[in-house]
Amino acid sequence: MLQPENLVPLSDAERQLFTQLVPEDHYLRRLAEIVDFERFRPVLATVYCPDDGRPPLDPVFMLKLEVLALHYRLSDRELMKQVQVNVAYRLFVGLSCQSPLPHHTSMTYFRNRVGAERLQEIFHVVLGRARELGLVRDRLRLKDATHILANIAIPSTLRLVANTRDQLLEALRPFAAERVAEETGRAEAIREASDDLRDEERLLRRVTHVREVLVWADAVVDGEAFGAAATASQDKLRSALALTHKILADRDDPKAGDKVVSVHDPDARCGKHGAFYDGYLIDVAMDADSELITGINVLPANGDEGGDAVTLIEQEEAAHGNDIEAVSIDGAGYRGPVLRELTDPQKLNLEVFTPPSERIALTVFGPEHFTLGRDGTTLTCPAGQTTTYHERNAHDTGVKFRFSKKQCGGCPLREQCLSNPKTRSRSVIKNDYEAEYKAAQAKAQTPAYAKVRKEHPAIERKLSELVRRHDIRHARYRGLLKVLRQSWLTALVVNLKRLVRLLAVPDPVLAGTVRAALVITG
Repeated sequence: MLQPENLVPLSDAERQLFTQLVPEDHYLRRLAEIVDFERFRPVLATVYCPDDGRPPLDPVFMLKLEVLALHYRLSDRELMKQVQVNVAYRLFVGLSCQSPLPHHTSMTYFRNRVGAERLQEIFHVVLGRARELGLVRDRLRLKDATHILANIAIPSTLRLVANTRDQLLEALRPFAAERVAEETGRAEAIREASDDLRDEERLLRRVTHVREVLVWADAVVDGEAFGAAATASQDKLRSALALTHKILADRDDPKAGDKVVSVHDPDARCGKHGAFYDGYLIDVAMDADSELITGINVLPANGDEGGDAVTLIEQEEAAHGNDIEAVSIDGAGYRGPVLRELTDPQKLNLEVFTPPSERIALTVFGPEHFTLGRDGTTLTCPAGQTTTYHERNAHDTGVKFRFSKKQCGGCPLREQCLSNPKTRSRSVIKNDYEAEYKAAQAKAQTPAYAKVRKEHPAIERKLSELVRRHDIRHARYRGLLKVLRQSWLTALVVNLKRLVRLLAVPDPVLAGTVRAALVITG
């Protein structure tokens, strides 16, 4: 039940004393002057029941605690210890010396209740107000990503299978406790009997056992006992079944590129960002003029970093109704499908600045020398020979045409077409996105491109700030949604810090009435 806060606010005497003790230029005093946190109350109130349940801690007070924790890199326990003695913290949250502090676990309950969706709304409330003040423009977005290490210990394949089995049996316990006890005993017997065997044989026995348990578990879901069970037990078993099927499928395909790495964080994946790691990618878009973050997304480590640019732009435009003009991306954006979706006049219609991949200079006729028929089913070579033999290429990004040995055998241009004399015929791939690639290559030669790429390092500095100042490199939680929640909170804190720098630092341009007007209020 959402009621007025049950914490004791600062008295007038305390506020006067704390104001004298905390310097006027202290970051928290400047933040409180610039941002009216009451503006966020309507968003936070939507996750509370207005007339049922126990009275909660004031949500605005809890949000301020979260800002303190992320800004100063404090754990929940450390935060409460600091708020107990730090007058600047107490002045910022408006807490009297006579008021007891909430237990540190209250922070966890608050975060779980608010979730990533509400934090995203709060983030865009701040960004929207900055836009109203003319700080954020639509000229250019800088986009880049960095990696987040999952909060897990990476198990061996043996341990991963064992953890999967244990999790599945635990989920089955409410439905057949006796059978679960039997299977647990069998698992222990398998472990003891295979202790002296090679790892391959130990793994095979465990996988075989898990498959047998899985057959039984699938049958349990179709039984009457499952339908009569509590919803929480049903959801837990369904989740365990899906995870077990996924892990066994990974085991059947050693080359699978989307393997689960831990049952404790099934959303984490193995990816490469410089070196291989297990975790997530945090993707960030930033306004090039104000250096305020405009969009955040979290992907598994093997996610599509380049394609996520579309998500970040659409996310901002949906929240603010604006129309972004251009975006600068690193090499991950130099992909045909990404370029097409970003530049499509009927959709985002962006000007894209991305460095083209280096191309190996060809000593023979390139694909551009071959003419594609109007219907896309014929290809004519420089010597006038035409082929109709075609198929989609392995990556499904173009059509692969092949000329016959007879056509290439006596061709007068053979030496200009085939680099290897032993090759009997020529194959040519006509890429679906040839126009987009050519446009990106041509743009890379312009002065406008050079100017924008000089601005791009600003997003690298922003990512460095997220990593070095606010520890975004390490996931505090497990699961993609919780890591996304951490990322929205961190982005909010970084933007608040940037706003203080833009609005509170003395600047001749922001003097007098102009500076006085630049205050984020309700």
